[in-house]
Amino acid sequence: MKLSVRAGYQGTGPGAITPDGCAVELYSRLPVGAEPDIVAAAVPAGVHVLELGCGVGRVTHPLLERGFTVTAVDESREMLDRVRGARTICSTIEDLDLGESFAVVMLGSFLVHAGDVEVRRALLRTCVRHLETGGCVLIQREGADWHADLPRERMDPSGFTLRIVSADSVGEGVNSVCAEYEFPDATWTQRFLSRPLTKEQFEVALAEVGLHAETYLTEDGTWVRARLAA
Repeated sequence: MKLSVRAGYQGTGPGAITPDGCAVELYSRLPVGAEPDIVAAAVPAGVHVLELGCGVGRVTHPLLERGFTVTAVDESREMLDRVRGARTICSTIEDLDLGESFAVVMLGSFLVHAGDVEVRRALLRTCVRHLETGGCVLIQREGADWHADLPRERMDPSGFTLRIVSADSVGEGVNSVCAEYEFPDATWTQRFLSRPLTKEQFEVALAEVGLHAETYLTEDGTWVRARLAA
């Protein structure tokens, strides 16, 4: 079943565009960052990871190479078709209920900043629903100044330019963010909704679903290991 485009989300550029405005070909080109190393340092070696919003497998594949087992979930079949070596599940994260539990559940890609509060709660409840006793949730947050001092751009060493063009308020604490990725042979844009969260607001959001932030894994606070509250 083809999913409808999510309200407030849009993407342009060559190839398939997912309901949240992500371009499959673009994400197939983007290099992996520090995420696999952060995950590997934060959890026991070789555990089973439930990766929510895996995309084309940019993080999935390095985790597999490091010896982890990965169940990779994405709502886009086109994205999942690029994933190799992992069990894949095509589903929206909010509706996922595998009837299984995992040592590690990972919610990356800043998904915790969903503009709709109920969507955010549903995402975090999915994390809790699939967490085994003693397991942890790894969550990626936006940087503190992510929506400030715009426009700004960064030239990636791999040869493309990323521009955060704007982050315009659409009310109730939500911004409409426009990003542009310029390669020598193609350009993609993505517009999406994001709700900035202070550390305090983020921790309140965790508490709403019975989680607590055990530790911030990076100096900038963008990766967090959370566990079920006592």
